[in-house]
Amino acid sequence: MSQYHQAVLLKESIEGLNIQPDGIYVDTTFGGGGHSKAILEALGEGGKLYAFDQDPDALKNVLDDPRFKLLPYNFQHLKRFLRLEGIRKVDGILGDLGVSSHQFDTPERGFSIRFNEEELDMRMSQTGDLNAAKVVNTYDAEDLILVFQEYGELPATHRLVKSILSARQSAPINTTGQLKALAAPYCKGKENKYFARLFQALRMEVNGEVQALKDMLEQSAEVLKVDARLVIIAYHSIEDRLVKNFMKRGSFDGKEEKDFYGRSLKPLKTINSKPIVAGEEEVKANPRARSAKLRIAKKLDAVND
Repeated sequence: MSQYHQAVLLKESIEGLNIQPDGIYVDTTFGGGGHSKAILEALGEGGKLYAFDQDPDALKNVLDDPRFKLLPYNFQHLKRFLRLEGIRKVDGILGDLGVSSHQFDTPERGFSIRFNEEELDMRMSQTGDLNAAKVVNTYDAEDLILVFQEYGELPATHRLVKSILSARQSAPINTTGQLKALAAPYCKGKENKYFARLFQALRMEVNGEVQALKDMLEQSAEVLKVDARLVIIAYHSIEDRLVKNFMKRGSFDGKEEKDFYGRSLKPLKTINSKPIVAGEEEVKANPRARSAKLRIAKKLDAVND
């Protein structure tokens, strides 16, 4: 299991859930099962854990425990599939966002900048019709610019897109190496950082990650019991901003909605005012933890003073 993915901020996230022995919990990003295993260790015999993961590879890590069930779906369908299991309210929800170490280390998935001859895929679920090659080869200039700016926060976006449109007129851009070669002139000496943002932008577009995250957060607020915890680990500013705004204000743009009487309609209250980050020892053992930010919130009553 550790070879698949090393769980980030494990102790802190489990503590953040404030686990009740007989409670019902959800791990929205099962992956290698590290967080799920720790949740089960904290649960009693009467507890229950449901996990979500749309990646077929995650099925290989299913935990042999009668209290556990893996639901092989995108976490944006959280509420729907919990209801199909007869679950309307839960005691805690955990999400470790981003790509697993296993996905980065599997060349044919096309997630990693380390490989050159792999297809531009980047699908979390292999059943999806849209992949990175289709984005690069069929999106018009305006849409490509939007993807690279919004999801990658890339500089020199217009020039990069111009190069892509010119190159694909001669032949399709189908491999990670082809895309990196086109982007190389715009890296300004920071190739790895530039390529990482470029690949991140494509991955987020291919998998609809922003909308999926928004859907999951809103549905989490609906299914959590009062005082139940939402624990989210994000790895880049785009995701973390959405999580922060929703936990603090109940919206994704940071504006707090109020009812006719001026009472806040936000569904959550943050537990930690600043994100929890990994310590030096964890970062040294698991470099992926360097960019992780952990935020915790609890469910409020329907209408708050």
